[in-house]
Amino acid sequence: MYRTHNCGELNIKDVGKEVILSGWIQKIRNLGSLFFIDIRDYFGITQLIISKKSVKKNFFLGKEYLIQVKGKVVERLSKNYNISTGEIEISIDHIELLNSSLSLPFTIENKTDGNEEIRMIYRYLDIRRNPIKNNLIARHNLSLEIRNFLSKNGFLEVETPVLINSTPEGARSFVVPSRTHINKFYALAQSPQLFKQLLMIGGIDKYFQIVKCFRDEDSRSDRQIEFTQIDCEMSFVKVHDVLVFFEHFIKHIFKKIKNIQLDSFPCISYFDAIKKYGTDSPDIRFNMSFVELNDLVQKKDINFLKKQELVIGIKVERFQDNNNNNEINSFLKKIEKKNFFWIKYLYDKTLLYSKQKFLNDKIIKIFIKHFEAIPGELLFFSYGKKRDTRKELGKIRSKIADFLNLKNYKIFKPLWITDLPLLEWEEKSKKYKSVHHPFTSPKEEDIYLLEINPKKIRSKSYDLIINGIEIGSGSIRIHNKKIQNLIFKHLGLSQKEIESKFGFFIKAFEYGIPPHGGIAFGLDRLINLLEGNDNIKNFIAFPKNNYGKDIMINAPSFLEKEKLKELHFR
Repeated sequence: MYRTHNCGELNIKDVGKEVILSGWIQKIRNLGSLFFIDIRDYFGITQLIISKKSVKKNFFLGKEYLIQVKGKVVERLSKNYNISTGEIEISIDHIELLNSSLSLPFTIENKTDGNEEIRMIYRYLDIRRNPIKNNLIARHNLSLEIRNFLSKNGFLEVETPVLINSTPEGARSFVVPSRTHINKFYALAQSPQLFKQLLMIGGIDKYFQIVKCFRDEDSRSDRQIEFTQIDCEMSFVKVHDVLVFFEHFIKHIFKKIKNIQLDSFPCISYFDAIKKYGTDSPDIRFNMSFVELNDLVQKKDINFLKKQELVIGIKVERFQDNNNNNEINSFLKKIEKKNFFWIKYLYDKTLLYSKQKFLNDKIIKIFIKHFEAIPGELLFFSYGKKRDTRKELGKIRSKIADFLNLKNYKIFKPLWITDLPLLEWEEKSKKYKSVHHPFTSPKEEDIYLLEINPKKIRSKSYDLIINGIEIGSGSIRIHNKKIQNLIFKHLGLSQKEIESKFGFFIKAFEYGIPPHGGIAFGLDRLINLLEGNDNIKNFIAFPKNNYGKDIMINAPSFLEKEKLKELHFR
């Protein structure tokens, strides 16, 4: 046998046992007549002690060589309480080389000297490091807990097709040419959306799937071109039912995985989120919500600002407490923008402010009084067109939080964003597109707006935001054929296109479709958030880089001419 025990299980109770271990060499220390070797496997590290006399001449060992050893467990004189095997070591009487190793491209240590690119080229070596290995274990534990929880609550796990027909879901699809159907293509599923709705029509009451999805879009630290969703759907539910159940689900996950008890999730509309925070994914670990100032500038007759469509501001409390003036000034210089100004109220009660032509002491004192600012606080303002003004101040709010270290990764503040717009106008194509997807139900009271002002229609949708990150997104689905066709037509689809792309789906509406709704959570983002990390690649065994490339296997790559010919490409 290769081993009687693994490298993480032996302890002081095992002293005197004869054992066999196999693993990689983590460290070698040459003390003249003795070698000390740390041997590592998936389970941990064990120290070995070997007499030089027992090793054959010209027998060479190096880091990451794979060895098998036989020996006796003895008590360690110099104990290491940082590891589970730190009270013992193995006195070796036989050592065998199972496999040698080339010189390493980076150190296999918790803190490695390898940059991301080199670690992705040699990802199999990176996985040997504890941080990546433990991340994969954490991901496994999360997936297991999700499966257990949803299964116990009546959800049935069902696999849906990956090779499907191309449908308009927002992002670009990857396409796969068919060998047997000349000039025809499959698309890789962006989500199981239509299939999970068909499962509801098929009478499945509650469905879930931990599923791979594919979107041909730019990768980044929180997005990959292939990613994993926790996909869920439920029959006979309204918005409230979905929010209540999945709040319970997320609370259970945080309690079970991290022993964190979350507070109740606040719920605000999309329009209020934009109005208060300038974004549809606000971080509410800190306050700093926007204050609208149009009435004030009109009342106080501040000429330049009176002409602006929107004037808003935020107050940052105790800004000077932990920051010296040089740091603050450097920060203010970095965020200086057009249509933006700041006021600094110093502890000595003097006032400093941006060099804007329209600003003077009188105007500054109006704002200080309105915000009830006290010495040590800072005010930030943005003005101009409504959308741009809110967006800019939202970015500044986030930068302030970074500067003040307000984004504590150990604190979690979830909230639901509801009533997102159903449609948005796409200037390039000169037509409407779905904000979520074409199967999202509009709010009944807004349906009349389809003929008047489609941009104003609210949907029965909801996003779960935790610490400014979108973790989940879902909606109640359309279960009325007439409304579904109406939405398709507002998206610019002809009757022929509807029939071609969605004929099978519309036909299913004729057979008693139940009211239903669901949600999908990003598994990669969720585990990344739970573990306080800032890059989802660290929780994916073999991720793509930010250009959508697997630099270990060199994918994507060119196809040989013969293969292209087989697929009818010339």
